[in-house]
Amino acid sequence: MSPPADPLSSIFAALADPTRRAILARLARGEAPVGELAQPFAMSGPAVTKHLKVLERAGLISRGRAAQQRPAKLEPAALKTVTEWLQAYRRLWDEKFDQLDAYLDQLQKEGDEE
Repeated sequence: MSPPADPLSSIFAALADPTRRAILARLARGEAPVGELAQPFAMSGPAVTKHLKVLERAGLISRGRAAQQRPAKLEPAALKTVTEWLQAYRRLWDEKFDQLDAYLDQLQKEGDEE
């Protein structure tokens, strides 16, 4: 399977897995080593490392070096890319809800006039 062609596809592919989303939620509190990230899951350190590699390729995390550990750290700029992409759809839904509110107000006024 070849990697997605654009960064947004890589990010969404990485976010598709609930384990990786949980890892990101943990990293939002601060960097952590693999052993600490593996604790809440029924999986081995190497399995967590595979998840970290997916997140790293997507640009969602970076890995440092501290002695013999490679702590993972959240990279929020990648999430900003997703937020910007979603913002256009949020505006669309806001407009739709505004239209629905106006329609419901109109129905309410018509009902009050009867």
